[in-house]
Amino acid sequence: METHLTDSFRATSAGREAEAILRRCVHCGFCNATCPTYQLLGDELDGPRGRIYLIKQVLEGAPPTAKTQLHLDRCLSCRACETTCPSGVQYSRLLDIGREIVEREVPRQRADALKRRALRNLLPRARLFGGALKLGQAVRHFVPGMLPAALRTKIPPSTRTGPLPQGAHSRTLITLAGCVQPSMYPNIDGASRRVLDRLGIQVRAADSGPVTAGCCGALRFHLNDVDGARNDARRNIDAWWPLLESGAEGLVMTASGCGVQVRDYAHLLQSDPDYALKAARVALLTRDLSEVIAAESARLLPLLAACAPLPEAQRPLAFHSPCTLQHGQRVQGVVESLLTAAGYALTAVADSHLCCGSAGTYSLLQPKISRQLRDNKLAALSSAGATRIASANVGCIAHLQSGTAVPVRHWIELIDARLADTLPGGA
Repeated sequence: METHLTDSFRATSAGREAEAILRRCVHCGFCNATCPTYQLLGDELDGPRGRIYLIKQVLEGAPPTAKTQLHLDRCLSCRACETTCPSGVQYSRLLDIGREIVEREVPRQRADALKRRALRNLLPRARLFGGALKLGQAVRHFVPGMLPAALRTKIPPSTRTGPLPQGAHSRTLITLAGCVQPSMYPNIDGASRRVLDRLGIQVRAADSGPVTAGCCGALRFHLNDVDGARNDARRNIDAWWPLLESGAEGLVMTASGCGVQVRDYAHLLQSDPDYALKAARVALLTRDLSEVIAAESARLLPLLAACAPLPEAQRPLAFHSPCTLQHGQRVQGVVESLLTAAGYALTAVADSHLCCGSAGTYSLLQPKISRQLRDNKLAALSSAGATRIASANVGCIAHLQSGTAVPVRHWIELIDARLADTLPGGA
């Protein structure tokens, strides 16, 4: 693609990166074929190719408008287009650059600005969010009529972490303390620790000490608070660094959305002289939970083989692979193989590459499109008679569960439950 970026922008590192990305695009349109919003809306400007043109115009000096902002806001950042693109266009990088510029130059409507500010300040703060969630759960349980239906479906019932392993192992991995997952679905972290403990790996969260880890930064980043996301990354690196220096093998991410963000720390902090090298090391040492467990298959498979057979009615299972897992981290087929080894019969899922519509805060900011994508995804997941749905990201789990009575669980919880069958007395 021929470009004529403004001289002032082309002289910046972001400008040079944007120009290189734009020049790789050959206008083929393959990206639109796998874009969820283009499939729903049929508008060229709501597909990657159209958004690329909008961003290119802004970078070439055209003033962005509220319409520009709308079409960029509607993008889910699912990266399905990147998986499809034959030219290797890093669309998500270009989108981040375009969104940051448009956010500076186009004032938002007051209600939209306030909503985004509230989300930036509530969701990443684990204690604040946890308190708000407990209040919502109490209201949902005792006086459900007080809550609007749309909000009521997004509040999961209170659950417990379950017993945590107490033993120590020579091998240690660091897990993300997180923000919403510990309050919404605490058993995900509990199940992860129990399974890894069975495989001889100890997990530490870096949630104590002078600097504590917290939100990965993805929530702020996708709400166009790039500086806030960088600060989240720096804080986490400061909390993790002593553990890495003292022998921890690396980091394990139990939420695929966090995994994408942490693996992007090297790019996010590339211009920071104090953190660039540390961020690169952290990104290199970060693995999704499924990758960690699959690497221990020599120990895991005998444990799963010792489990009692699953009842036939419980075997059909639909797996939803989050965009952050299959497109962002390019981890494909790993979770599926683990679930199959655990005795589940995975059902076919049409259009498995398409986003469920969760996409972080997207379901709150673009509710109509998000619901349509959710309902389409649930129809695909349920079409073959699965009695349960598994996923790998907390946001997807909550979003899908809000639209169905079929239980939606993190896949590690299913593995944990199966392994409990090998213990005396079963589970």
